[in-house]
Amino acid sequence: MSTLSWQKSSYSPEESNCLYLSRTPDGTIRLRESDDPDVILHTTPAALRAFLHGVRAGALDHLAGGPGGAPGM
Repeated sequence: MSTLSWQKSSYSPEESNCLYLSRTPDGTIRLRESDDPDVILHTTPAALRAFLHGVRAGALDHLAGGPGGAPGM
């Protein structure tokens, strides 16, 4: 398998908890988090776009207990 070229999200802080993205030759999107880089999620550009659109629209706020965060946090 070829080595992936990872790009850090511009929304990630400098210290930790950084999100990295990479695109494979077949167009698949890979995501990983800096604290556990061996865990890699795979998705398609269309699915990632739909997810981000839903997040921006607030469609997932009810899952995290609203704008204030998850219950108990």
